[in-house]
Amino acid sequence: MRSEIGYYLAGFADGEGSFNVSFRKRQDYKSPWKISLCFNVSQKEKVILALFKRYLGCGTLRSRPDGVWYYEVNNLTPILDTVIPFFKRYSFLSAKKSATLQSFVRLQR
Repeated sequence: MRSEIGYYLAGFADGEGSFNVSFRKRQDYKSPWKISLCFNVSQKEKVILALFKRYLGCGTLRSRPDGVWYYEVNNLTPILDTVIPFFKRYSFLSAKKSATLQSFVRLQR
């Protein structure tokens, strides 16, 4: 059953998820920019996003003022230890999302 949920979540993220890199100007860093990797999914219904959080065991779930729920993982350790291995195990079917994941993986090196 656990692997079925993994494949379901990977398929859901294939269509609805995104991998992002953000650059934030910071005065308190040695480098003037903080670079952060983030995986996120947003939906009007909370139930699937709560399943992501429970299954992956990391990230945050919150609602936005427009009524959309937002699940994100933006801490580097869970991205490296949980998110990337999850999507390597339960791979995407679309070539575009697979390529995006590979670019995301290369950025963390």
